[in-house]
Amino acid sequence: MAIKYNIHEIGSNIDPTVPKKFYLRPISSGEKTLDDLAADISHSCSLTESDVYAVLQSLVREIPRAISDGYIVRLGNLGSFRMSVNSTGSAKKENVSELNVHKRRLIFHPSKQMKKELDKVTFEKKISSYKQEA
Repeated sequence: MAIKYNIHEIGSNIDPTVPKKFYLRPISSGEKTLDDLAADISHSCSLTESDVYAVLQSLVREIPRAISDGYIVRLGNLGSFRMSVNSTGSAKKENVSELNVHKRRLIFHPSKQMKKELDKVTFEKKISSYKQEA
């Protein structure tokens, strides 16, 4: 199955005189919840849905815990998670503290195998459900 997409015309915020360009934008098919993933995974292995859900829920709890202890969390062929921050600068080294942090981000880096699988994804233009008048 392919990811459906629309085409959007977007202009430059920096220079409005530059001609607009057309960009492909993927369309979401909805969401997959942890419950959905647990059910899907349980159908392809010998674990029950509740066993898979328990493991996934443990990951949700343990990844932030390991990140807050300063670790990069590597999950084999899935990829890795690490913390990144944006902070304001200080004129003096001794003035830098946790108060300088204004944004925390969890960064995910997919593994080589995951990237390889994502490279196989195809795209399909969404067919409009209405007729355009010429």
